[in-house]
Amino acid sequence: MTNALERKFNLEEFRSISHAISTYDDLKLLLAHITEGIAITFKIKGCCTLVLDEKENQLFMVSSYGISREYLEKGPIFIDEKYSALAKGEPVFIEDIQADPRVQYPKQAAEENIVSMLSIPIKFKHTVTGVVRMYHNEVIAVSEQDLESLSVLFEHLGIVIENSGLQNVIDQFKVAMNSLPHRLLY
Repeated sequence: MTNALERKFNLEEFRSISHAISTYDDLKLLLAHITEGIAITFKIKGCCTLVLDEKENQLFMVSSYGISREYLEKGPIFIDEKYSALAKGEPVFIEDIQADPRVQYPKQAAEENIVSMLSIPIKFKHTVTGVVRMYHNEVIAVSEQDLESLSVLFEHLGIVIENSGLQNVIDQFKVAMNSLPHRLLY
C-alpha cells in the first residue's frame, strides 16, 4: 500500500458512494451496495461490513459480497484489543493470513482462498463502531489516496449507522409510549 500504486477509487466512485450514504433510507441496502461496489472497484475476492456489539465484544456481519456463507458463519469474531482496526482506529493490513497470529480463523480463510485482508474502521466521532474488511486471493494493493478516500467515506457511514440506531430507539420508544394507557400520559 504505497503511493506508487495506481489509484482505483476515483472521484466518480467517491461521489457515487457519498451520494448513496447521504440519501439511502434503507441501511441494509446501502451497506450491500457499498460492499459490492468496493469489491468490484478494487477487483478483489470480496468485502464485508461488520459492526461492533460492545456488550458481546465481537463483530457481527451486516453485509457481504463475494464471500461464501460457510466462511461468514465460521464462528464469532472477537475483538483483538491490541492490533485490530477497531482498537487502533486506523486501517490494518494483513498481507499473509496464514502467517499472521492476529487472524482468528486461518484454516477457514485458506479454505475460502483468502490470502490477504485489509480492515478499515467505521467511525462515529472518535469511536470505532465497525469495520469494512476487504478480502483477496492475493496481496491487496490499495494506494494511500484510495485508503484515505475510503476512510473518509467510512466516517460518514459511521454517522449513518449511528443515526439509524438512534432512530430505532426512538421508534421503539414511540411504540412503548403508544401502548401505555392514556391516563398515564397526562
